[in-house]
Amino acid sequence: MKYMLMMFGDGATMMQSRSQEWFGEMIAFMQSFNADLEKSGELVEARGLADPTTARTVTLVDGQVVVTDGPFAEAKESLAGYWVLEVPDERRAIERAGEVVVWAERVELREVPDGPPEQ
Repeated sequence: MKYMLMMFGDGATMMQSRSQEWFGEMIAFMQSFNADLEKSGELVEARGLADPTTARTVTLVDGQVVVTDGPFAEAKESLAGYWVLEVPDERRAIERAGEVVVWAERVELREVPDGPPEQ
């Protein structure tokens, strides 16, 4: 089963409230976590995302495409990065998410189905 593990946080607050040492430890954890996922064969893909100030939201208003700066959600918290995992079951996906949440404000986990739902 595939699951997407999404890591959320507030980059601006994190930069102000965390030490350089903490950032170094977090980066080391991420590298080790990714290496462990690769070794176990559970990693499909992993990416970090650019700062949300570079985001654009595209909507349709009165039949016209409208582009605005920033993420859609009016919140400090934004998607910081993600992993796609191939694991035997949800229990294992939750176990892996539990390793990441120590470094993030929130982790969201969603199953990635192989196709559309059966009718």
